[in-house]
Amino acid sequence: MKNTQTKQAQQPIVTRMVSDETLVQVDSLHKRFDISGDFLDQVQFKGGRFSLNRAYVYAINGVSFDVKKGEALCIVGESGCGKSTVARTVMGLLSPSSGSISYRGQRIDNLTDRAMLPYRKKMQMIFQNPYASLNPRKTITQTLEEPVHFHNPQLTGMQVKERVSEVMESVGVDPSWGVRYPHEFSGGQRQRISIARALTVEPEFIVADEPISALDVSIQAQVLNLMMETQEQRHLTYLFITHDLAVVEHFGTRVAVMYLGTICELAQTRTLFSTPKHPYTQALLSAIPRLDDNRPNHIKLQGEVPTPVNLPRGCVFHARCPHAADRCRNEIPRLITQSDQSQVACHAMEEGRL
Repeated sequence: MKNTQTKQAQQPIVTRMVSDETLVQVDSLHKRFDISGDFLDQVQFKGGRFSLNRAYVYAINGVSFDVKKGEALCIVGESGCGKSTVARTVMGLLSPSSGSISYRGQRIDNLTDRAMLPYRKKMQMIFQNPYASLNPRKTITQTLEEPVHFHNPQLTGMQVKERVSEVMESVGVDPSWGVRYPHEFSGGQRQRISIARALTVEPEFIVADEPISALDVSIQAQVLNLMMETQEQRHLTYLFITHDLAVVEHFGTRVAVMYLGTICELAQTRTLFSTPKHPYTQALLSAIPRLDDNRPNHIKLQGEVPTPVNLPRGCVFHARCPHAADRCRNEIPRLITQSDQSQVACHAMEEGRL
């Protein structure tokens, strides 16, 4: 497949120094949601006898990855593939059904709320909707000072105000605006305030769940550049959730491509965009609008995305894959490391049929 880079995204890819130290480790993560309803909803009468019918949404199915210190790992995929569920589970907002999440080698998914407190300071989250993530009853100063007071009880009131003012200035928000309420700001300004809230406790790992998708295109670039500058200045590590491949190419250090709750390809950003290997990744990249005449043909996938309530057997992508074989329909593929250090979960790739 030819290079799928677009002229629009042909800015120089930012090269970042990434430590070999693993900051976050996710291993065989599963998350399912019970949609059975109450007891009466579950009762069924079939074949002359009563039985209970339980139904689940299988949102995450055996996801494993590491986040290295100093990198920006992007998770991409179409709506409903489980990206945001991964983000919220890593942050502890959702409990995993099985699997484990570790931070600097310490397992954290099974800790009590009190035991998690030291990690809450190190791990922060930027939410997708800036219109819903700020408390409308609190001024900006109150919103930003609250987490600093909570996580740093030893600081005086003046020290808290100084830290908040410094963070506000660093994200382009005038400290004098602190007396205002969220409804007095635009979407871009609210997202800057949300970024400031995450930075006030001096974290080292930030999960950003589609932080620019609700903003105008002109504002998206400003917020994205702010996040990149902040990463450089404060030595941050990002887990960045998005569906915008142009953002991924410009922002990400590595990319994980998800489909129906599983990771089908994980690679360095440059490697993924120049030589995509999984059929789903190739289809995604072929859909990017391009101006050049040398572009590859658009790959049109057949069929519909299966429901996460009734997952297909074997590879979850086999019903839409033009290279599917009997093994794909019966055996779940595992991520296998390739010669260029990318990881691909595809039987056709493993058998040399691609």
